[in-house]
Amino acid sequence: MFTMDAFLEALTLEPAGEDRYRATSVQSDYGMVWGGQLLAQSVMGALAGQEGKAVKTLHTVFARPAKAEAPLDISVDRMHAGRSLASSTVTISQDDQVVTRALALLSAEEPDVIRHADTPLRPSSPDDVAGDLRVNGAWEAGIVGGVDVGDPDLVGPPELDVWARFVGAPDDPAVDQALLAFSTETFLIGIAMRPHAGVGQSQAHVTLSTGVLTHTMTYHEPCRAAQWHLLQMWSSYTGHGRSYGRGDVFDLDGRMVASFVQDAMIRARSGGAGKL
Repeated sequence: MFTMDAFLEALTLEPAGEDRYRATSVQSDYGMVWGGQLLAQSVMGALAGQEGKAVKTLHTVFARPAKAEAPLDISVDRMHAGRSLASSTVTISQDDQVVTRALALLSAEEPDVIRHADTPLRPSSPDDVAGDLRVNGAWEAGIVGGVDVGDPDLVGPPELDVWARFVGAPDDPAVDQALLAFSTETFLIGIAMRPHAGVGQSQAHVTLSTGVLTHTMTYHEPCRAAQWHLLQMWSSYTGHGRSYGRGDVFDLDGRMVASFVQDAMIRARSGGAGKL
């Protein structure tokens, strides 16, 4: 169960030298670090030393998994720091091996010259998931329609709507951005499997090898992680052992607050019988 204290501890980067930090992990059932946590820690690393700005875009490449029980080493290269824009590279390592590397663009708040934004494709509210919440401690998430992406026999379109929130999250813009990134990492692989009979997320690490390869976050507006936010996601291509998916995030008022894109791996395990 992900307690808010555990989230905040993992997001606290302890100084370990010039532009270097050390962090712990939220514990998982399978002993490996959640990809969403690595995204969240990359957000916190990108913000280090870049006061007065928020993350605009974070592009992260996942090189290898990390063990949850061992500390993570985080190094930050602040490439540029201007009045309105800044950029940093954040590298997370463990045992001298790179786990992820992220390139972040940061931005100060600026007034509109022009403005437009998409609205949700399908009307929805948190009431739609009230009876089907997946509660992982402080992280609550519910799939609209009660879709079970783990069921190999359940076939549907490659799209999904999810309401999520982080109960007890502090009112802190950096933590809000970090936790929002955590929310977006989990679902797109299962969505890519939905149209294919005999394939479900319950087969991951059993007959299928799956994993996130790259994940890009783009933030549009501030969003409180403690409040319900809607993730509308779809996979527009899957093939050659890879999947590609996208999503938009909306707040309770239907305001678009973020967008994301993910490339992932879906392939048969050696000796497995995955149908792709």
